[in-house]
Amino acid sequence: MTTEAWAYVGMFWSAFLSATVLPGASEVTFVALAVSGEVVPSALVAVATVGNTLGSVANWACGRFLLRFVDRRWFPVGQTQVDRAKCVFDRFGTWTLLLAWLPVVGDALTVAAGMLRVRMSVFVPLVGIGKLGRYLFLLGASSLVAAG
Repeated sequence: MTTEAWAYVGMFWSAFLSATVLPGASEVTFVALAVSGEVVPSALVAVATVGNTLGSVANWACGRFLLRFVDRRWFPVGQTQVDRAKCVFDRFGTWTLLLAWLPVVGDALTVAAGMLRVRMSVFVPLVGIGKLGRYLFLLGASSLVAAG
């Protein structure tokens, strides 16, 4: 495998895991790769967005199927975060999934969406749009930093 291919694999897993059980920093990986010049920027955005969105789908599955384990250490969010996210979700609806990119609360929103049985046909596009927006912003910021 080429160095570029490994970079994309690393970005995918960093983004995926950052959206799930590990407190990750996919943004750091993304910016480092963006300024390295070793990857195609549009491909980097696509890989990061898909990885992070699929990580959120894993959170949705936790909410949908594994909620009984919320008190376990490995569960991606705590009961307090889940309760808070449910309140926000109940008040503002599925559009809150556009904010799934936010640290901590975003993970809780995606778990709450699973608990509330939000359909995948609604969940994936809204979460994906939010995640895409974050990585596009990071790409723009990276470009400014690299140029400056």
